[in-house]
Amino acid sequence: MLNDIFVIKWIELLDVFIRAILSLITLFLITKMLGTKQVSQLSLFDYVIGISIGNFAAEMTINLESQYINGITAVVVFGAIAYFVSFLTMKSIRLRRFFMGTPTIVIQQGKLLEKNLKKMKLDVNDLLEECRCNGYFNIEEIEFAIMEVNGNLSILPKGKYKPIVIGDMSLPIPKQGLCANIIIDGKVMTNNLKLTLKDESWLLNEINKQGHDNYSKILLATLDINNNLVIYERNLHEVPKNFLE
Repeated sequence: MLNDIFVIKWIELLDVFIRAILSLITLFLITKMLGTKQVSQLSLFDYVIGISIGNFAAEMTINLESQYINGITAVVVFGAIAYFVSFLTMKSIRLRRFFMGTPTIVIQQGKLLEKNLKKMKLDVNDLLEECRCNGYFNIEEIEFAIMEVNGNLSILPKGKYKPIVIGDMSLPIPKQGLCANIIIDGKVMTNNLKLTLKDESWLLNEINKQGHDNYSKILLATLDINNNLVIYERNLHEVPKNFLE
């Protein structure tokens, strides 16, 4: 009997491999259909759907006694339901509140709302942890805190604790825009360079100014809207152990 443990059943192994590929493709297509919200902003309904679909996919992969079509059908049906509910919640506020929930205020005008904390199944320690994760170690600095439907805590600080911005100091505001990745892993991103209306001779001249005679030692180089080229050199040195402990 011990020998049977080490006997590889190649037909079953191939069957599992094929099922795994099919379940992966099905999950990918369903996720693409549902959009990025399913991945980044899980509501309670999305969470239930996600767990169910994952369970069906696992069952389809491992349970060799069931047909492929059974698992695929279950995944597609749940995916279609999630897509249909998502469509309905975009059309109806009432349905959106029912399926997705509503944000809940847990701190109002600096006061803890105990009733809402209990409603959210959130104790004081959990709230303090969420506040610290948002950069607030003293809740005295918080005017409003709202628990969003996806579980994130949104915080509005009191006026005197708000960070100063350029507009408060009446300073000129520089142009803003996305940085273009010009060099990645020692290779020039030709299309990105063209989009910035620059050429390789300009790029080579700029990196020479910063002490580089070629691209090989550059891990990343970015160019912002103000034509500032920032270079990040390769660093293959070992990280000191005390930084990781």
